[in-house]
Amino acid sequence: MTSALARECPGLPAEWVNGWLAAVGTTVLDPQIKLSWTSGPSPIAVLHHPHREPVAALSRAWPHRQRLQDMPLARDYEGNAALVRQVPVETFVERVDLSRGHPDAWTLTSSLTDLAIDSGKASHAPFDPAGPGPTKWLHHRLLKTYDHVIQEDLDEVANAIENAIEGISIPVSDNGLGFDISRLPDRAREGVPNMVDPVVEVFAFFGLALLPVRGDGVRRRYERVRQRGHGIGGRSEGVFVWPAWSQPLDRWGIDALLDAWHLTWRPQKVGDVLQWRTRHIDWTRLGVHAGWVTRPYRRSASADSTRGFGSERLQPTQSPSSA
Repeated sequence: MTSALARECPGLPAEWVNGWLAAVGTTVLDPQIKLSWTSGPSPIAVLHHPHREPVAALSRAWPHRQRLQDMPLARDYEGNAALVRQVPVETFVERVDLSRGHPDAWTLTSSLTDLAIDSGKASHAPFDPAGPGPTKWLHHRLLKTYDHVIQEDLDEVANAIENAIEGISIPVSDNGLGFDISRLPDRAREGVPNMVDPVVEVFAFFGLALLPVRGDGVRRRYERVRQRGHGIGGRSEGVFVWPAWSQPLDRWGIDALLDAWHLTWRPQKVGDVLQWRTRHIDWTRLGVHAGWVTRPYRRSASADSTRGFGSERLQPTQSPSSA
């Protein structure tokens, strides 16, 4: 399926949550890019562009550091109180007001919400985990990771993007955004650093534009945060599901598909138990041919602050009559 304007990306497999987010992120960086996924046991991203080879298009769309520094999620923004890990609701509300109309205003609403208040603080999304030491803030981790990519000229950026989507990049020592469980070394090997692909991490950050965070809409003493794609089909609010689809979709097509796919989960009474089911026939109607669910890193001790997400394949019900 590779042609001059369609590019298969072995470095962005759908089963890898960072790979999926990164592929989606390319459609945010360049609105003309469309995304589909190959079929088979391990789907990979296919990027489509109407006028340019996708690597060339992404090289042009690669964000300048100034854009990242000026994002509403930055620690300092237009005189507003600094955003640190614990964000007072008042600070968050003021920051949202200041950033209305900003093209990257989504960076706030995909990481924080005042609709699930925790002791007067805005709540963080599952895809905004606390990092170790000074890297507790998602935006700080983004800038730190971004700086690993040589920015001197377009050819250097294009080479880094090419290697990333081909899956041949040499990883760098960094914690990245903190989503990818494969960045973590084997526990048996002490002193081995976390390793990430900085291009994939940057693309993955932009994929968060399609995953806003809100409260769960239930009044209780401790309201819970919910990020789009989480809590689907009766799962807990910290569990994310995502699909692979066959038809090329732009950012807004993906946005619509996610809503429709999430709604394929319906409660059904099985005996005396209410279960959530999703049917293969409904996936097929949407062009979805595979799906996954996150599996979180299992902490080695209660004080272990490490976070990360692996994946497990989802299997819809085959027979419509039994779904």
